[in-house]
Amino acid sequence: MIIEMKNIQKSFGSNDVLKDVSFTLRGGEICALLGENGAGKSTLMNILGGVHQMDAGLISVDGKQVEFSTPAQSQEAGIAFIHQELNLINDLPIYENMFLGREVKTKSGSLDLERMCQETEEIFRKMNVDLDPKMMVGDLDASYKQIVEICRAMMTDASIIIMDEPTTSLTDQEIKRVFHMMQSLKEHHVGIIFISHKLNEVTQICSRYVVLRDGNLVAEGNVKEVTTNDLAHFMVGHDVRTEPLIREKNLGKEILRVEGLGRNHVFKDIHFSIKAGEIVGVTGLLGDGRSELFQSIFGTDKISSGKIFLNGKEVRINSTTEAIKKGMAYLPRNRKENAIIKDMDIIENASIVTWPQFSKRGIINVQKHQKTFAAQRKELRLKMGKLTDSINSLSGGNQQKVILAKWLAADPKLLILDNPTQGVDVGAKEDIYDIILQLADENIAIVVLSSEAHEIIRICDRALVMYHGVIQGEVSGEAMNEHHIMNLATGGQLT
Repeated sequence: MIIEMKNIQKSFGSNDVLKDVSFTLRGGEICALLGENGAGKSTLMNILGGVHQMDAGLISVDGKQVEFSTPAQSQEAGIAFIHQELNLINDLPIYENMFLGREVKTKSGSLDLERMCQETEEIFRKMNVDLDPKMMVGDLDASYKQIVEICRAMMTDASIIIMDEPTTSLTDQEIKRVFHMMQSLKEHHVGIIFISHKLNEVTQICSRYVVLRDGNLVAEGNVKEVTTNDLAHFMVGHDVRTEPLIREKNLGKEILRVEGLGRNHVFKDIHFSIKAGEIVGVTGLLGDGRSELFQSIFGTDKISSGKIFLNGKEVRINSTTEAIKKGMAYLPRNRKENAIIKDMDIIENASIVTWPQFSKRGIINVQKHQKTFAAQRKELRLKMGKLTDSINSLSGGNQQKVILAKWLAADPKLLILDNPTQGVDVGAKEDIYDIILQLADENIAIVVLSSEAHEIIRICDRALVMYHGVIQGEVSGEAMNEHHIMNLATGGQLT
């Protein structure tokens, strides 16, 4: 199959998202579609997937012109779309999610649950995925939800698969599994469009690249002929820093200390402290317990043992409201499920944490909110339209900046950032890193939870490495390198 998109144009109101973009994909190739958040990648693919309709241009499949008014029409043409935002129903088991919209029925017209379950087991065996098809999707973590999405797309026998950030929340082992499956699909002449901000993955798995910037096609070619630095340059229009961001540290008093912290079998015997102006990284592999640890410190879940000290005083934090009042802020790892409120606009999402602070007798001071947000918008280099636009109108990186603005408005003394650059492009990453360093210079204690060792190495003063719910070791200075971090994250010891 050959897909051709010629001279595609698309605007949302006064915002020209795609400006005369042409794109081609052949069966049996894996093509990277790259660009900063807001460059137009998802819009281009949403047009191919029948989610949006183009304003101008044409699409052809094997030389025949087509129009996709609905996602169903795109699917019928052999195109499967794995969206960045997971389209699964938590209250249904896995096998029913696998057949949503194309349910298998018996001769009597009832759902053939047994056959759907068997076919789900078959695709899981083929992909070497260890999941029970009868598990509820709501019981899965983000990585396995993503794997279910990938398996579902592969069950449709599609000739073209669009993968929008498919590896964002996967472990290295899971990513290898997905890449192996992609290679198998390539050998069966399936074409894959791979949208990712992880440029090292692009050089591993893709044969060709196409780069969009501000709605224009700015570069394309053979992946083997470029480096990750070249690709980053194409995306942002200038060279991108990759070296550790060294800074002069001026640490203040101790802000947070925990002693012997534990919660059932999730984490145990946790000891550490962090000072004002310090950036402490916490890393490990998926399931290491770091998110659960800091959610408990923030009052989301109760601890079963140990003590928490804030500013030298022992505290008991029973709710997130109490944590916020005590000067803590937490940016969660999954913005789609836990950070943004999809039915609210940009300014509402940016101000919801500080409504109690900016209100008097139940009346919210909207002007004060808008003034605060205007300053943060400039500081965070936020690309957006009107304040009253839907939060869904923003790209992933800009949504992340709105969430960061929301917490900064609360003027925290301790800021916990859980995978702060997940699904964010290289340019927006640098913006967020700059903000983190600036906040540390303003005497805020910062905890960065991240699965990416190179991110921890770049911006943190030191790092705690977790393994199966315990702190396996601490690294800093020259010892804070990928080899030592991986050694600790897999249960080893530093010699």
